[in-house]
Amino acid sequence: MSPRNSRAEARRTRERIIERGVAIASVEGLEGLTIGRLAADIGMSKAGVLGHFGTKEALQLAALERASQVFTRAVWEPAAGAAPGLVRLRAICEAWTGYLERERTTFPGGCFFVTTAVEFDARGGPVRDAVAGLMLLWRRRLAAEARTAVAVGELPPDADPEQLAFELIGLYMGLNQAVQLFGDTSAPERTRRALDRLLAPSPR
Repeated sequence: MSPRNSRAEARRTRERIIERGVAIASVEGLEGLTIGRLAADIGMSKAGVLGHFGTKEALQLAALERASQVFTRAVWEPAAGAAPGLVRLRAICEAWTGYLERERTTFPGGCFFVTTAVEFDARGGPVRDAVAGLMLLWRRRLAAEARTAVAVGELPPDADPEQLAFELIGLYMGLNQAVQLFGDTSAPERTRRALDRLLAPSPR
């Protein structure tokens, strides 16, 4: 095998490990993501898996990064081309609702970030910091769109963008629980009704 083919094969193997790792972690949490479990699942030796990541922590961080990419493609990218402000914020929320409606096909265990946020919220270390950083980045993005909507008069002038972002995240964590824990098929529509109140445009 040529060096080029060898590198390509190594990349494909690494991708297989990460994809399986994300699926496991969405159900069992990042702590359930062990070298031994992954090796058994994909038919590799523990040494082979370790050769790609070195440590369990590195594997957890790689799975977290991949989950972030999946979320970005599912929720941010469909809305990115919309006009900044309320139009884009509503597009984000609709994509987000759709993502949670179909999340079992995206992540077998539901929203990856709800799972990992609960798992690591009381811990320290690089994985916890990475989870918190991604959640904070998302909250800031939501607040930025809300701030634009206030500035151009789409939302009332006394609307608090940070509060709105806080409430939106809480709403979607509630939606994830309703879908995953209770199998509540009415939850997406309830979420949309709540959004109509939270994102009611400024009277003209």
